Amino acid sequence: MDPIFCAVTDIATGRLDLAEALDFISDPGLGGIALFLGRVRHLNHDRQVTGISYDMFDALALTMFKSIAQQAAAEFGPEVKVYVAHAHGRLAIGDHAVVVAVGTPHRDAAFRACRQVIEAVKHRAPIWKQQHFEDGDSAWSEGCSLCEPHAHGEAADVHHGHAH
Repeated sequence: MDPIFCAVTDIATGRLDLAEALDFISDPGLGGIALFLGRVRHLNHDRQVTGISYDMFDALALTMFKSIAQQAAAEFGPEVKVYVAHAHGRLAIGDHAVVVAVGTPHRDAAFRACRQVIEAVKHRAPIWKQQHFEDGDSAWSEGCSLCEPHAHGEAADVHHGHAH
């Protein structure tokens, strides 16, 4: 079985499944499990948000997810299992936008690998986010690197206009 699973889920036909993510990475040899769940929040930059639309070219996003997961597996060892799934479409407050789950033999590697994967998805995947506000306005995100520092202090790369 492939130790990497990547998916794009159209919100119109399905939801991200935490149980599926945990089932995929569960293995008797993996004692460290880390899970990141990104949800749509109700407030952004002091503006009330009513929802978010994620747009992407699914095939290209999946290729990037797979590459990111393979990099983590190469760094953290052959026994690592990685699950990456991102929602596509219009999400409401509280909906799950992204799930990353990682299983490794030990907790430190699980935490580090999970953080590495979600940061790479946020900064490198071809995903665009449009926020919908309570006042009826909508705005495309200008990129997560404008909102928070990179994990490693690297220069901002805002080409993808992606943020969570």
